[in-house]
Amino acid sequence: MQLLLNGKKMTCPCDHLEDLKAAYGSGQEITVVNGFATTENLALKEGDEIYFIPKDRLPPKEALEGMMCSRHTPKVHQKVSAGRVAICGLGGLGSNAAVYLARTGVGHLHLIDFDTVDASNLNRQSYMVRDLGQRKTDALARQIADINPFIDVRTDFVRLTEDNVPTILKDDQVICEAFDNPDAKTMLVHTVLEQCPDKYIVSASGMAGYGDSNAIETKKITSHFYICGDQTRNAKPGRGLMAPRVAICAGHEANLILKLLVDVL
Repeated sequence: MQLLLNGKKMTCPCDHLEDLKAAYGSGQEITVVNGFATTENLALKEGDEIYFIPKDRLPPKEALEGMMCSRHTPKVHQKVSAGRVAICGLGGLGSNAAVYLARTGVGHLHLIDFDTVDASNLNRQSYMVRDLGQRKTDALARQIADINPFIDVRTDFVRLTEDNVPTILKDDQVICEAFDNPDAKTMLVHTVLEQCPDKYIVSASGMAGYGDSNAIETKKITSHFYICGDQTRNAKPGRGLMAPRVAICAGHEANLILKLLVDVL
């Protein structure tokens, strides 16, 4: 039978996966069959696509895409990988949302911030000690490359204003608002809704403190505007910004963005 092994066509002399692995593998690889990792001794079929991937190596782009596609189903993965999402603000919300979207395989991420990483960020943002002093855009882009180097990542180290928002965000389909400044939040939402009416914007408000996770909700405000959070818990002494609840809210934003990419756009 004919099959594809590690990206190359071959005539297979084996009937089962373990026989093929004994002949062409080293015994320590991850085995991927038609996009699914498996440890079973499957019967081989005509046209099977098989990868033997050493556990300490990144699989080829085709293999990684195949694994993502099989988990999402082809139609869903095609939409996710074609998605263009801007993350405006790369703090606790934005840095975590960007990582979730990268792990899901969103193909085009636009990272926007004008700040650098400092020690006060480490309690809730997706940065490491090695990132201290670095631009958040650069540090997060490197982190995404460590997760999936095949994602197209664009960065803008800039403060967004009413004047530059339409130009900077012109190629993005969905805008993730992740600022920690209320005035900046309001500016971005109003500017996108008024000057970029074809785009969707997902905002967040109220995620401080701890406990009461179920109070964080996603609400549709208009046809193109959504808010995630409890919309009441502002940070203050005794109720600061803490990693779990901030990450829950970031997860809401990322989850809704995926829904928009797959079901709406």
